[in-house]
Amino acid sequence: MTAQGVISPRASARALPIERPAPRLTRWIQPSILPGFPLALGVTLAYLGLIVVLPLTALALRPWELGLGGVWRSLTEERVLDALKLTFGVSALAALINAPLGLLLAWVLVRYEFPGRRVLDALVDLPFALPTAVAGIALTALYAPTGPLGAIAAKVGIKTAYTPLGIFIALLFIGLPFVVRQVQPMLIDFDQEVEEAAKTLGATPLQRFVRVMMPAIAPALLSGVGLAFARAVGEYGSVIFIAGNMPYVSEIAPLIVVIRLEQFDYAGAAAVGLAMVVISFGSLLLINAAQVALGARRQA
Repeated sequence: MTAQGVISPRASARALPIERPAPRLTRWIQPSILPGFPLALGVTLAYLGLIVVLPLTALALRPWELGLGGVWRSLTEERVLDALKLTFGVSALAALINAPLGLLLAWVLVRYEFPGRRVLDALVDLPFALPTAVAGIALTALYAPTGPLGAIAAKVGIKTAYTPLGIFIALLFIGLPFVVRQVQPMLIDFDQEVEEAAKTLGATPLQRFVRVMMPAIAPALLSGVGLAFARAVGEYGSVIFIAGNMPYVSEIAPLIVVIRLEQFDYAGAAAVGLAMVVISFGSLLLINAAQVALGARRQA
């Protein structure tokens, strides 16, 4: 206030409260490199709707042309049940075996320096880049009874190709990179000072690995296992050649879908596909729940 008792404009500006946007709205008006929230959200929803939601909706609706009884009969055929059991059982086993193998490979690539490490690191991505049919032909040539590895196994009474064991080998091949690439960044970012602190406190190497490192890398390891399992369930090209495709023995569920499509049984093929989606989705939910539990336990 001035000597004349009049409030100056500058003092008045300081006295008035500054209007700020509501805290809940500030995130909508922050500057962004995107062309605007409405446009970005619209493109995102349209893309997901066309690429993900619409095909899954069509897959979920098509089997019911057969009616509830027809869908049940289609899924409970002995041949279909055997194919589903083989596909999900071998896929889960391959993903579980890839967990320690992928962790070991990621550990070697991150913690050790040796000649050819970069080459080995590049070879991990080979199943990503290699066409699945080419991978299937190569694996069949190696593990067939007349192949170099198949002939050695045959001498000890083990038949690899054209059996569930051949499917297992193919799924190991295509699933390993998922585990390695999920675990590798966690090992790179892991603070080795924490490990050294545990060492100074008297922890053995096994204790440091189990109690210090595993809680940090377990969520990434589970994520890699989940991705390997999901890829293995729907794998066709790299498996179809080495499987042998014998009904009730080495026939995978994706092949059942293809056979029904060739027979123009689109509803029956969609029924098998829907069953695979439901089982896969349930498995991924369990894996995500385990990840959340591990994350909460780590923060506690």
